[in-house]
Amino acid sequence: MRELEARFPATVVAIGVHSAKFPNERDDEHLRLAVQRLEIAHPVVNDASFAVWNAYAVRAWPTLMFVDPEGKVIGKHEGEFALEQMEPVIAGMLAEFEAAGLLSRAPHPLPAPRPLAAPITPLAFPGKVHADASHDRLYIADSNHNRIVVTTLAGDVVQVYGSGAAGYIDGPPERAAFHRPQGLTLHAETGALYVADTENHAIRKIELASGTVTTIAGTGEQAHSYLSGGAALETPLTSPWDVCVVDGVLYIAMAGNHQLWMQRLGTDDVRRFAGSGHEGLRDGATAGAWLAQPSGLTQFGARPALLFTDSETSSVRVTDLPGFGSGQVTTLLGEDLFEFGDVDGAPDVARLQHPLGVAYDRDTGVVYIADTYNHKIKRIDPQTGNLETWLDEDAGLNEPAGLSISDGALWIADTNNHRILRAEIVTRRLTMVELRQP
Repeated sequence: MRELEARFPATVVAIGVHSAKFPNERDDEHLRLAVQRLEIAHPVVNDASFAVWNAYAVRAWPTLMFVDPEGKVIGKHEGEFALEQMEPVIAGMLAEFEAAGLLSRAPHPLPAPRPLAAPITPLAFPGKVHADASHDRLYIADSNHNRIVVTTLAGDVVQVYGSGAAGYIDGPPERAAFHRPQGLTLHAETGALYVADTENHAIRKIELASGTVTTIAGTGEQAHSYLSGGAALETPLTSPWDVCVVDGVLYIAMAGNHQLWMQRLGTDDVRRFAGSGHEGLRDGATAGAWLAQPSGLTQFGARPALLFTDSETSSVRVTDLPGFGSGQVTTLLGEDLFEFGDVDGAPDVARLQHPLGVAYDRDTGVVYIADTYNHKIKRIDPQTGNLETWLDEDAGLNEPAGLSISDGALWIADTNNHRILRAEIVTRRLTMVELRQP
């Protein structure tokens, strides 16, 4: 949509209609923050009661409705679309209306949006965080500033990777460019930080010793079909959201095509690992299982396995890794695409709402979950499998999306509050990391 608006700035007016699936998304303030986070310039209607959805007989997210200069609905498109396919269609419509004398190029001034409160930290919608107590480092995906910020655990800034401008550029820290990066993982053996560069649809590698940023997978363009893999720098990816290294293999939560992918470090090959590409919740063999926007990823258990949050099914799931187990995806809790809520208890009754982050405490076996749309941190008891709230609304969280465990603490990317929090595992004492420039 952003590209279409740029191609036809004087003749196409976009109006977004937000018909929310999740209750959290129906709130005006949460929607306002989402519009700011996504840097949407056109007006957005909060269709909380589905009045517009029903009036236009919409059946799917997303749906495009085409309205001519006289206010008549002249077409509809359901589902995702490629710019190359849509652009000539719209250009043809515009040419027809221009020839008929119906097309206006007059500007459409919009009222200024109500300003949001200024961030309380130098960050902007940080999506993920990775803590490393052994080197006194905190790695932060400062997503809307298009950069990776490195601090001490106390918050002293020691390095910034990325110019701050959205782009797709390899090179030294100050020249490199990212576009809304999310997941981070550290590979101590090689001294490298791997980054899910989400809106560049790429995986980036930061050599911590030299500071050099390079691309190891992706083309910078989004994949528009379900691929099985290929040469890493020639295979387009789609919205990688988190990354995790296990036994020399980089695993990727590929939210955009509902799959997990893998790349053995040091090789030029990236490929699908789990998920058929069908959006939904179905356990079974890794290749055939159904996933739905996996967005949080971490190593799990005594034997190598992957734990991930499947955000659109509001679930927490586990998959065996190659050479371990029986090659299955199983669900710890969660039911289906439209089963969500805010319920603690046994796995068959527990409910989450669009969780984006997950962390595993190897010392205790506890699984911590960023229950994003419930604005809570929850955990799964390793003995009973029951879900319980660990940090509730009293913590003041606003859509937390990233978690990391280190130094006896749970580190939280509190996304809509533009801050990183430290929660002591034993006491649950909560403090904000105050970033300090040298």
